[in-house]
Amino acid sequence: MPSTDPARAATLSDVAQRAGVSIATASKALNGRGDVAAGTRRRVMAAAEELTFTPNAMARGLLAGRTGTVGLLTSDLEGRFVLPILMGAEDAFGAGQVNVFLCDARGDAIREQHHLRALLSRRVDGIIVVGRQTDPRPSLGQELPVPVVYAYSPSDDPRDMSLTPDNHAGGRLAIEHLLSCGRTRIAHISGDPTYAAAQDRLAGARAALADAGLQFVGEPLFAAWTEHWGRDAAAMLLERHPDIDAIFCGSDQIARGVLDTARDFGRDVPGDLAVIGYDNWEIVAANARPPLTSVDANLQQLGRQAAQRLFEAIDGVAAEPGTRQLPVRLVIRGSTIAHR
Repeated sequence: MPSTDPARAATLSDVAQRAGVSIATASKALNGRGDVAAGTRRRVMAAAEELTFTPNAMARGLLAGRTGTVGLLTSDLEGRFVLPILMGAEDAFGAGQVNVFLCDARGDAIREQHHLRALLSRRVDGIIVVGRQTDPRPSLGQELPVPVVYAYSPSDDPRDMSLTPDNHAGGRLAIEHLLSCGRTRIAHISGDPTYAAAQDRLAGARAALADAGLQFVGEPLFAAWTEHWGRDAAAMLLERHPDIDAIFCGSDQIARGVLDTARDFGRDVPGDLAVIGYDNWEIVAANARPPLTSVDANLQQLGRQAAQRLFEAIDGVAAEPGTRQLPVRLVIRGSTIAHR
């Protein structure tokens, strides 16, 4: 329950808990942000009134003795996975509410340590570390003076708080969709086999097939996350196993290459061959011929969740350590179900 100690001023965390919302949502409601439902805003305002808490008190309670800044430390600003995570995080921070220092380490450990020292010298209140793949990454350590949340790439230290997409569930989701479309002779083409994402998606897919009493047609094929590899691998599969009726691809780029080869082989998609991708990279999936069904990792939501966890930690709410895998979703397009 929120504190009723008269000697302690109510904090934003108290208001959020009383209203049953996240700290980020409470902040938005109290500051008049338009992306909060009217009922939620009324509930937050009522909780603030009950606790004699005002938006000005938020500035004192949330940021008292703090700088009102956070660091976003990434390893790959050019990456299409990193950018939506950062967009989601900045959305949760709220325009003008928290200043964000963005640092790109470019995958270099020495550069990362330089940026970390710079952020700490600026007395940021917390740091979000955003990786470029879902393989565990080295922890920044337990001796930092501010809370840290790891997003996409989980920390290798179970004492840290990490958020990453559930790739195992994503692989299962893809296969369950293909099975629901009546497909039973399913093959798999993926990218670099050293990536945790590739292995997790494969494991989830195999589990779904096993539940249905099936297995992949042929051995899953691994090489690169490219359209070129998708074209070559699809040609190999269709020559060896012409009765394949579906291909689950480890990325949308691979799936685009598969679609090209399917046309070359005279295979109708989705009539006699269904194709499903992964990542829901809009510019690739929506513009494919036909548009590509794909598993979406909900990266903006992941970024928002990371920011909310950091808000809570800054406000003194202890976060559960360990890696939390966030839900993914399926976006259905014409490569698995024909448009009428």
